[in-house]
Amino acid sequence: MKKLRLTVQLIFTIFTNGYAYGYLNGKIYQGSLKYACVPGLNCYSCPGAIASCPIGALQALLNQRGFKIPFGALGFFFIFGSIFGRFVCGWLCPFGLVQDLLHKIPFPNKRKRLPMHNILKYGKYAVFIFLVCIGSMILFGGFAKIPAFCKYLCPSGTLFGAIPLISANESLRSRIGGLFFWKFGILLLILILSIKVYRPFCQYLCPLGAIYGWFNRFSLVQIYHEKEQCISCMSCEKACPVALSVSEISTSPECIRCGRCVEACSKGCLHFSGRRNFVIEEVGRNPDIR
Repeated sequence: MKKLRLTVQLIFTIFTNGYAYGYLNGKIYQGSLKYACVPGLNCYSCPGAIASCPIGALQALLNQRGFKIPFGALGFFFIFGSIFGRFVCGWLCPFGLVQDLLHKIPFPNKRKRLPMHNILKYGKYAVFIFLVCIGSMILFGGFAKIPAFCKYLCPSGTLFGAIPLISANESLRSRIGGLFFWKFGILLLILILSIKVYRPFCQYLCPLGAIYGWFNRFSLVQIYHEKEQCISCMSCEKACPVALSVSEISTSPECIRCGRCVEACSKGCLHFSGRRNFVIEEVGRNPDIR
């Protein structure tokens, strides 16, 4: 499962950020594919990105003059959320892959969560509400509205967008200011913290994870728990990188469906299942709900 997931992450990251000409020349791809979004964080300004980030697209729609409901972005989130939930975070997000790789670096006393996790986990919802939504609608820079999350926080944009562009484009290097160093500091803090704590950005700050987490309970892709065969060995809970209990696996907004619990279960009580299969199996085991 670990090898399969890593392979999918690498392939998806290369596929969605494989515009080599952009990296070599410090230019952003602006072709027709940029009108489409990929499901994970994928900075529009990354020189290798061939499509757009859904959070960036949402902010762009909220940046329009006057208030208009961003039906396009909301429809995108509903489609991918209702099918995958936070499976997107665990398997299809390039910045999630970066954090996973950093967490593999040996370090003493690694942690699954930060202290005060039960409070800090709501940070991603605060980021979504106050930066992505409200900030993008009311903050102005000159005569234009500001995509607040992208401009002031997003570490993925700094890593995949700003740093490669500055490295390849001399004119941009001459215009580096305080905002870049602010965002570079945030990126550096998250990267260092990722060595000790599992996916700190995903757990505490990512607005995209907040959105997909809302769909976890009813999305098509689920991790199904066969309770009748379970021997309560707790191997799944020990393997879970975000310290979820067996009852929280798959349904909790914090579950990224990485599959480690599935791999750890010696009895095969946990397995990925589509919603249709889940219902059929549940009816088969419980005739009274027919």
